[in-house]
Amino acid sequence: MTERLAIIDGVRTPFAKAGTKLRGYSADDLGAIPVRELMSRVPLDYTDVDEVIIGNVAQPANAANIARVVALKAGFSNVTPAYTVHRNCASGMEAISTASDKIFAGHADIILAGGTESMSNIPLLFGKKMTAFFEALNKARTASAKLKVLMSFRLHYLKPVIGLMEGLTDPVCGLIMGLTAENLAKEFKISREEQDKYALDSHLKAAKAMESGVLSEEIVPIPMPPKFSDMLTEDYGVRADQSMEALKKLRPYFDRKNGSVTVGNSCPVNDGAAAVLLMKESKAKELGLKPLGYVRDYAYAGLEPERMGLGPVYATHKVFQRTGLTMADIDLVEMNEAFAVQILANLKAFESAEFSKKFLGSDTAVGEISMDKLNVNGGAIALGHPVGTTGTRLVITLLKALQRKGLKRGLATLCIGGGQGGSFILETE
Repeated sequence: MTERLAIIDGVRTPFAKAGTKLRGYSADDLGAIPVRELMSRVPLDYTDVDEVIIGNVAQPANAANIARVVALKAGFSNVTPAYTVHRNCASGMEAISTASDKIFAGHADIILAGGTESMSNIPLLFGKKMTAFFEALNKARTASAKLKVLMSFRLHYLKPVIGLMEGLTDPVCGLIMGLTAENLAKEFKISREEQDKYALDSHLKAAKAMESGVLSEEIVPIPMPPKFSDMLTEDYGVRADQSMEALKKLRPYFDRKNGSVTVGNSCPVNDGAAAVLLMKESKAKELGLKPLGYVRDYAYAGLEPERMGLGPVYATHKVFQRTGLTMADIDLVEMNEAFAVQILANLKAFESAEFSKKFLGSDTAVGEISMDKLNVNGGAIALGHPVGTTGTRLVITLLKALQRKGLKRGLATLCIGGGQGGSFILETE
């Protein structure tokens, strides 16, 4: 990148566990909230924005090209184009990198990007037998033909396909994401106790950040359906009273006989949305705007789907090669906590020269990440992981943390279902 991408400002909704506080919001209505709020905060008109790009994973059937629906509901006029991007867990990050590419290619000056997800509203689906039954019933023309089809019905046809479980299961390796985490526990010899301890720390850090008002700096309060009389002002799922004793009581969820990954040391599924406003650094100076921060560069990388949790080390190695930076240049790290074991495995891989030589083709380790630099305000185990949104949330959270602490440079990174990783180098003035 010949110059940096300026992030003028960013905001997100509170995150809430699926099926709880935000279940009454559709993904498009949820996505419109931070977009509308962001446009009210920046000294620009809606007409100044050339395009809207939104990341989303579940792709609701009633809001095809959800970015367009979000944009119109947020107040953009019909003439502002919008489109949706999808890179699984990195969709909210992909929205930013796609916007960057368009801006530096000269196809736009100002783009609003972000992500939205309502995991509460991922549907149950009819299976193949029930679908075939409906098709046959629809084709039957006479009463006797319809009766014959109706007589063929069996109760087990009603067994649903759970859309959420389908989406979290990789079709190539056949593993649900939790089992890929179990693979890392075995590969890196990470114990259940280590995982629970990391999960506890995530909740305690997030609770402290919430109590001090740190997290409220990035959150726009929103009214809660169905009556909209109460406001949700903070993330719903952080446990200030979490304890090792409570975590120890939880049974392994994905590999019930021999596993160590539980619902307590994994991120929950969530609802939430986020948005950022983007332009070139030179454009920001031209307009007299003071950015929240900048994207120095970014990279995505691929790896085996069954080891997808290691995506951060692969992508970070790649972005360090692109920029010439090293871990010594990084002041803070935001790494998405899909699973505690995934974070712990990455920390080991980052500091291992052996891993780097075997898997990255380098003789030196990518670099050690000290715990006092990592997810300083807690991570997705406590805050949540609305999959289409998290990539944008990481960017907002990291830039605000850098500014708050008077630091210069950070790494935002995450693993991506299907066997990928994404890493952004972010900077402040």
